[in-house]
Amino acid sequence: MGAAIKQRRLAGNLTLAALSEGAGMSSAMLSRVENGMAAASLDSLERLCHALGIGMADLFQEMDQKSGKAQLIKRDEQMEVVRVGTKQGYTYRLLSYDRGPRKIFEPFFVEVNRKAQAWPRFSHPGTEFMYMLQGRLEYRFGDKTYILEPGDALTFSGNVIHGPERMLDERVKFLAIIIYAE
Repeated sequence: MGAAIKQRRLAGNLTLAALSEGAGMSSAMLSRVENGMAAASLDSLERLCHALGIGMADLFQEMDQKSGKAQLIKRDEQMEVVRVGTKQGYTYRLLSYDRGPRKIFEPFFVEVNRKAQAWPRFSHPGTEFMYMLQGRLEYRFGDKTYILEPGDALTFSGNVIHGPERMLDERVKFLAIIIYAE
């Protein structure tokens, strides 16, 4: 919280003395708040936000934007996983591992070649997003088919039967991201 207040103060070209005066608190107390050595009361936060010309919601939102998590999985650390299409010659690399209590999304790098033995059909909860990287593929979604080429994106409901209809090139590579409803 203190870092967000200090950042706003500096962005507004305000001195410690000017902001503390505007918020009706001592410079020493404001310095302790900014450096995380003291907690500001709700009343003090309200006065600080007023003096900075922002709402308290803006301050809390700024704090939320500073925290969070990130995950980097290097190419050689990406796990090859078994999915429905694995038996038919598909290769799936999981690009992110969700470690929470429930899956939010699953991103895959999928590679298929013409030697695939069959064209499986899929159905699953959530929404799926596909982005073609290489090759051309005729893809079935319910009773419709789409020709997918590099750079094309297809988004659809996962609970409708879907899957490749036929390969139009020797090798196809695409990203498939399944997003699960909250």
